[in-house]
Amino acid sequence: MPEPIHYHIAIDWGATSGRVIVAQVQGQKIDLLEVHRFAHAMYQGDDGHWHWDYHGLLEQTINGLYKAATLGHHYESIGVDTWGVDVAFFDDEGQLLTEPLAYRDPFTTAVPKLFYQYMSAAALYSKTGIQQMHFNTVFKLFGCRLEQYRPFMEAKHILFLPDAVGYFLTDRMVCEFSSLSTSAMMDPNTKDLDDDILRLCGLQREQFPEVVFPGHELGTLRPDILNRTGLNPDCRVVTVAGHDTASAVAAVPRSYEGLKVAYLSSGTWSLMGTVTDAPVITTASRKLNFTNEGGVGGTIRLLKNITGMWILEQCRNQWAKHGKIYSHEQLVCMAQTVTHIPELFNPDEARFANPVNMIDEVKSGRTMTDAQVVACIFHSLAHRYGEVFAMLQSLLPERLDVLYIIGGGARNDYLNQLTRQAVGVPVIVGSCEATTVGNIRIQSNIL
Repeated sequence: MPEPIHYHIAIDWGATSGRVIVAQVQGQKIDLLEVHRFAHAMYQGDDGHWHWDYHGLLEQTINGLYKAATLGHHYESIGVDTWGVDVAFFDDEGQLLTEPLAYRDPFTTAVPKLFYQYMSAAALYSKTGIQQMHFNTVFKLFGCRLEQYRPFMEAKHILFLPDAVGYFLTDRMVCEFSSLSTSAMMDPNTKDLDDDILRLCGLQREQFPEVVFPGHELGTLRPDILNRTGLNPDCRVVTVAGHDTASAVAAVPRSYEGLKVAYLSSGTWSLMGTVTDAPVITTASRKLNFTNEGGVGGTIRLLKNITGMWILEQCRNQWAKHGKIYSHEQLVCMAQTVTHIPELFNPDEARFANPVNMIDEVKSGRTMTDAQVVACIFHSLAHRYGEVFAMLQSLLPERLDVLYIIGGGARNDYLNQLTRQAVGVPVIVGSCEATTVGNIRIQSNIL
């Protein structure tokens, strides 16, 4: 007798586009159907800050849920994942005070140095085990306090972005573990916010809801959402691993044919790491700037952020403005034609964060063809992957035997080949839809 079929919906917001995906689950088999995709971008508001169009993202999400409903399936649950770090401010009536500040808003660039006057970088890392990046939530909130930013000062509730979407859908506020863990405000041992860090940011614990873990049931959809979408009223909203990388890693095996697995989530950001049962917070991990973020089942994702396809996508956008429309396949073919690779660069240098002209940053004063620019990006990324893999290995007592590549970059066979040469271990290509697969696995409890 065949196993029953179950239907679920994944809402996946990425930094440049969002999607609503329908999943058909039968036993361990997951089939995905993208029903709605939409582009979005941050914008500069009248307050001088860069924001996300939260309301526009929600409207597009509703459109996607409506399209899912028209398929006629009976959906058991919905799960939401987004990028990490960013938060939304709400007043005491639960109304949004401003569109969420974007993590690429440069106002946080100088904040860490100011924060460290009150708590050293070493002390902050010892408390949280989180990689120090200027856009960590802690620096955003501390910067808002220094600026006396009005929405921050008036906020009664602070929600991480996937939790804000869950609140919109259900009217229930929670603080999901994997999203909270990206903030550099959480003690990974207690799995709750650190009181000393809260005080420095001028915040109270009561401004954040209760901490819940992936798989927690929020409840059913609000009546108005049901009316607008036509979804079945018993469809539940479940907190998956709200941080998209945590959901993606839920689709990666901890071992492969008995071999210890490291993973590379390859997308706008690349994230390389492995899953551990406890945080690794040492002098070495701090100096190498590795992070300990929350995962499924209370596990820790020991990893390092690497600037990924962001650099190539920004170059691609610039070329498009000048009438050069390159598909991803064309870009790979262009790179493969290059016989002389220009001098490589470190993609994690600050100059690549959000430059006015990304192509000029890659060229760095050198004369380069478009193909050479692309090849230089791919080779520089692979070289950086090799460096970070060696760093990761140095922090662990056991040998890493396999690198498991997931995410959109997993489709790039050329970059995968370069990465295999750089890391020196076999590379397994996993799902390019790992984030959604992990999201659905958590919802359907087939981890």
